[in-house]
Amino acid sequence: MDPKDFQRAVLNFYQQHGRKNLPWQQDKTHYRVWVSEIMLQQTQVATVIPYYKRFMTKFPTLEDLAKASQDDVLTLWTGLGYYSRARNLHKCAQVIVNEHNGRWPDTVVELEQLPGIGRSTAGAIHSLSTGKPAAILDGNVKRVLCRFYQIEGWPGQSKVHKELWQIAEKLSPEQRADEYNQAMMDLGATLCTRRNPDCEQCPLVSHCKAYQQGTQHQYPNSKPKANKPVRQAAFAIVQSQNKVLLEKRPSTGIWGGLWSLPQAESSQLLSDYLIQLSAAVVSTDDLPHQQALSPFRHTFSHFHLDIQPYLLVTKQSPQVMDESQLRWQDLAKLDQIGLPGPVLKLLKQLNGSTDH
Repeated sequence: MDPKDFQRAVLNFYQQHGRKNLPWQQDKTHYRVWVSEIMLQQTQVATVIPYYKRFMTKFPTLEDLAKASQDDVLTLWTGLGYYSRARNLHKCAQVIVNEHNGRWPDTVVELEQLPGIGRSTAGAIHSLSTGKPAAILDGNVKRVLCRFYQIEGWPGQSKVHKELWQIAEKLSPEQRADEYNQAMMDLGATLCTRRNPDCEQCPLVSHCKAYQQGTQHQYPNSKPKANKPVRQAAFAIVQSQNKVLLEKRPSTGIWGGLWSLPQAESSQLLSDYLIQLSAAVVSTDDLPHQQALSPFRHTFSHFHLDIQPYLLVTKQSPQVMDESQLRWQDLAKLDQIGLPGPVLKLLKQLNGSTDH
């Protein structure tokens, strides 16, 4: 299929069926498109929309985001996962304001130099906000191209990834790049889906190699399976009156910059750690009264974390501590700070059980 014919078919699909009413498609700016693209990494549109609306209400401009605290940004991100995206988003806003005088770079190459922006995201920001030509290669586009050309190999392999980029660049139009890129993402999200693709409605079906051979379910080829390692963690829910003890996570790594529960690799290490934190936090008399709650597993992209929570109710009054690292948080106001999703769920369950 000639690139021009491919583009024409995709653009016709956009005119008839493309999504045109998403929140970030209204009043399009670099800023609005950028925030949406970062949120949409690893996350579906339906999940992103309410987060995006809240985020834009709180931070309507790039300058608002740049001057916000990281805590405020992470609070609005709670539940979206992949929190390095939020930290990079905040850092990127500060870089643009402080080092670029609040002006967005004019090229894809320059956009790629900013924190948290890779090649495909840069292309999406550039094309969707300006209409200027730029190729993209997100998960949806990869799936369409892998099936259309029957590309062998897992797309994450460097050789396959390079081949897909060459195809994406060749097919990228000079005109209406914003509509074309949106249409390619829409095709992957609504028709050329991972499971049960609706091939009969696809504008590319007549030239799709995988469809012609009845092998569309085999593409893209799966990532070679590897057993995820399992790690153990003990969480301490230290409760005093209606408050719970929280600890600030390191700025990098899993749940970086979020508030979480004191954590160790075992219940004994957790008890030792609580004693080290501060005598004002919990007394040694309270430690034997820890109550083991139901364990559960949380799965990250690279490993499973088996969590054993312990509830420890202390009669000591919450004391003022170094609030940059430790704090007593009102259980009724958990939504006001950034918490990892499983920790928020655990605490809300606890709060619900203590309300009755």
